[in-house]
Amino acid sequence: MEYLNAKALAASVIYSLLGIIILVVSFYVFNKLTPGTLRKEIMEEHNTALAILGAAFMLAVAIIISAAIHG
Repeated sequence: MEYLNAKALAASVIYSLLGIIILVVSFYVFNKLTPGTLRKEIMEEHNTALAILGAAFMLAVAIIISAAIHG
């Protein structure tokens, strides 16, 4: 069971939580920089373009965070 190293597992969990926190904070900043509220526009107004933009933003930030953590 060499691959189940407790130190590596703890590092993975910590980096995952750190990445999620950074992603949530960056999405909050993105929400504040855009006019109106994203939730209202996407859920009530059915703005598909804004939903795609938000998803693309989340994917881009997730890729950047994973590259920064992975090295």
